[in-house]
Amino acid sequence: MVLIDPNLTKPEGDSYTIGHISVFSSIFVGSSMAKRDRSRVAVKGEECHVPFETTENFRAELPRVVDAIVESCQDEDTIDHVDAVAIPDRDSVIRLIEDIRDLLFPGYFGNQEIDRDYLTYHLGTEVNIIFEKLSHQIARAIRHECHRNDIICTHCLNRSQAEALHFLQKVPGLRKRLAGDVRAAYSGDPAAKSFDEIVFSYPAIMAITTYRIAHELYIRSIPLLPRMMTEYAHSVTGIDIHPGATIGDDFFIDHGTGVVIGETTQIGNNVRLYQGVTLGAHSFQTYPDGSLKRGYKRHPTLEDDVIIYSGATILGGETVIGAGSIIGGNVWLTHSVPPGSHVLIEEPQLQIMTPEEREREP
Repeated sequence: MVLIDPNLTKPEGDSYTIGHISVFSSIFVGSSMAKRDRSRVAVKGEECHVPFETTENFRAELPRVVDAIVESCQDEDTIDHVDAVAIPDRDSVIRLIEDIRDLLFPGYFGNQEIDRDYLTYHLGTEVNIIFEKLSHQIARAIRHECHRNDIICTHCLNRSQAEALHFLQKVPGLRKRLAGDVRAAYSGDPAAKSFDEIVFSYPAIMAITTYRIAHELYIRSIPLLPRMMTEYAHSVTGIDIHPGATIGDDFFIDHGTGVVIGETTQIGNNVRLYQGVTLGAHSFQTYPDGSLKRGYKRHPTLEDDVIIYSGATILGGETVIGAGSIIGGNVWLTHSVPPGSHVLIEEPQLQIMTPEEREREP
């Protein structure tokens, strides 16, 4: 690495003489980078000659760039959040998810040295912190929604604190439900060595935990926050679960990458999905002007004890997969199947040719 002092004097020709050069050879000695640097910069004594082309003052153009961007904010065809109330802060929401995970799985995240004598103090501190953070973000979300719909916001603070308290009251039940999800992962994956391994490392548990947090807010009609939460988990795990989906107990997604669970999906108890499964909409209803209808059931229903293997696609709001059914890998399904069904695609015809057979081909 070469640090170049800005003290430059121009000699004859097309290069500058650099007065001071510091070379941190400990970083690059023996590396190909060092060789490239030495071939590019010829050092002689305390001076070197580096090809350096003079340029115009491009920074003088920046004010005009700023003016153009500001002017674009007046264009109704562009999107911005100017002259509006504050919205939930994404980074704060992500930290809030981590705080709530610590509450749902005490001792796994954050402070890992918790004994029974210290538990009340630790959880009490966490509950107070989460209450303040969550009520603040809920208030932002509600105010934004009121402003967006030209509604006078009169009870935002009271409602946000009431909703934060309601969520915290749901935590004991969420802990039981998530424990069932972890047990389902252990029962369904022979590679799992312990509950600890699953809680710490399984992306599906991270995605399901975030979904269950977000779903509690979604069913209380809290705007923005639920989707921000699940899309964060989606970006981290590759598992896309809409907070509006309804998912029963003992739910497990093995591997998980590429799983999509749509907004109006209904999933029963003890259901297992594998990577690449899509529970999606078959088509979209529209109004006469061509705009999309919203709020109707567009995604399938999976009854209890269903297994869906990798790459399967199940579409449609009227599609029901009966209890105990198994849907094979890569199946494309747009209609209901009765309980206990096994749905498979025919085995493809494989052609295996030896080197000798390939040579005999015309």
